Amino acid sequence: MNHAPAWLINSFIYLAAAVVAVPLAKKLGLGSIIGYLGAGIAIGPWGLGLVTNVQDILHFAEFGVVLMLFLIGLELQPTRLWNLRRPIFGWGSAQMLSCATLITGLAMAFGLPWPGALVAGLGLGLSSTAISLQVMAERNLMHTSSGQAGFSILLFQDVAAIPILALLPLLGAMGSGGETMTHPNRALEALKIVAVIGGIILGGRLLLRPVLRWIANSRTPEIFTAASLLLVVGIAALMQLVGLSMALGAFLAGVLLAESEYRRELETDIEPFKALLLGLFFIAVGMSIDFGVLWKFPGLMAAILLGFLSLKLLALYGLARLMKIPYQERPVFALLLAQGGEFAFVVFQAAAGADIFSAETASLLIGAVALSMLISPLLLVAIDKLLLPRYADSKKPPMKEISEQQQAPVVIAGFGRYGQIVGRMLLAQGISATVLDHDAEMIETVRTFGYRVFYGDAARLDLLRTAGAGSAKILVLSVDDVEQSLKIVDVVRENFPQLQIVARARDVTHWNALRDRGVTRVERELFESSLRSARTVLELLGQSPDSAQQAAERFREHNLDLFERMYPHRNNREKIIAVAKQGRRQLEAQMAQEREQLAQQPSSDPLD
Repeated sequence: MNHAPAWLINSFIYLAAAVVAVPLAKKLGLGSIIGYLGAGIAIGPWGLGLVTNVQDILHFAEFGVVLMLFLIGLELQPTRLWNLRRPIFGWGSAQMLSCATLITGLAMAFGLPWPGALVAGLGLGLSSTAISLQVMAERNLMHTSSGQAGFSILLFQDVAAIPILALLPLLGAMGSGGETMTHPNRALEALKIVAVIGGIILGGRLLLRPVLRWIANSRTPEIFTAASLLLVVGIAALMQLVGLSMALGAFLAGVLLAESEYRRELETDIEPFKALLLGLFFIAVGMSIDFGVLWKFPGLMAAILLGFLSLKLLALYGLARLMKIPYQERPVFALLLAQGGEFAFVVFQAAAGADIFSAETASLLIGAVALSMLISPLLLVAIDKLLLPRYADSKKPPMKEISEQQQAPVVIAGFGRYGQIVGRMLLAQGISATVLDHDAEMIETVRTFGYRVFYGDAARLDLLRTAGAGSAKILVLSVDDVEQSLKIVDVVRENFPQLQIVARARDVTHWNALRDRGVTRVERELFESSLRSARTVLELLGQSPDSAQQAAERFREHNLDLFERMYPHRNNREKIIAVAKQGRRQLEAQMAQEREQLAQQPSSDPLD
């Protein structure tokens, strides 16, 4: 009888565990990460024992973190990364120094020799990049002040992991009286590191784009996907070869391609692999928890876990205050960075191999890190349900939602800069409008100027009914968030078909999505003001006001017509580019012809 290969059986086990555990955890409100960790515990050596080669799986699954850092790098242009240099090296070094110092001192107080205490402090001072960034993405925190600060600190930790690993042989030799690496060897290692980083930078600038363009011209999507994965795997292998962080190398490659025309294609191709491998990474972390050590030393394990989490929370909360992170975001910021990091597994295993401390001590520290990664998402749920509501309530009074039935002919959804101009013009004409917005601070501000604005989410059917959407004639859709805007359109189209929608579009993609939903009265938020600025420039260059006005009006008509011609091809990038280029040539030719005709007309003399 033929037996299925081990890789096929293991793949079935991983996928089955994830398919069962993750939806169940999401249903219970615990999040997907808890589901993956729980699945790993269930199938691992201390659960059902279905999988035993935990370390091999963990090494393979770490590639999910590498892909994640590559995708993050694609979102960061080099100029933006340069602007983040101060928070990365300033706040990042402050976090590492404060956390490592406190934990090292505690470890030495409990009798651990100083080399082992230092390694414990440095390793436990690291945070989980995978879990932190995943949670930030799920909560839309990446563009908040806490998200930017957290990302900067995590990026510094990826850089700091390199000297930490380089320090281990030195500490091991000092503890054992052995010889350290000779000066020529250190110089050679440093030269290799500089050469690899320089090769990645030069290759990204000079070679990657032409190679990707050549592959894209072959019009074989699967080969472009293979090339995307080859790029990340190759860079990770180079970094691993010289002892650097694979994730850091992938991040650097992503930054170099952030301004490439193939950025979106790379993101689309790699995203599914990243998600699957990150899930496998969390499963492997769950399997790696050594419950044998936990049963043998439960008190010591609890002391290590509570000790390093408490010290990191204390240091991080103080750091959040110094960084002036909003008080509502400080608990989540501190907890996300307080947990141990996946790189600590590598640090503690290498420290045990270098005889800095025993294998049993390494198992205790690794178990504490894994448990911190397990309980952190649970603590986040507790913070969301218990702490944050009270925290918010203690700082400012709650904002009441709209409750009285309204009858105005116009409903305005969103009262930021765009919505305020529309509302002020309507009020000047004596037309009443019901205004909805979900930004409590903004509502308080505009109410001080005498505007009647109601608190509420315009995507909720019950609030729209109370706002009078059933009897109103027009909905002015001026919310800033694109997804929220489209959600409101879907609710209105389904429940209030009589309501005419006048919408604001953030960009071309938003404009197309609104048109897909049947919204035809769409204004791009910067188009008209940009046209007026262009008209002013023409006048300053010597054109008469009438000529500048006609040129701007002609451009406006052409642009709107071009949008209509591009709309049927919105999902065909090559066709859109072709139509846009053709339209530009037509406009330039038409304008040139009109200028020539104007120049040939005889000038009229008022004395004739």
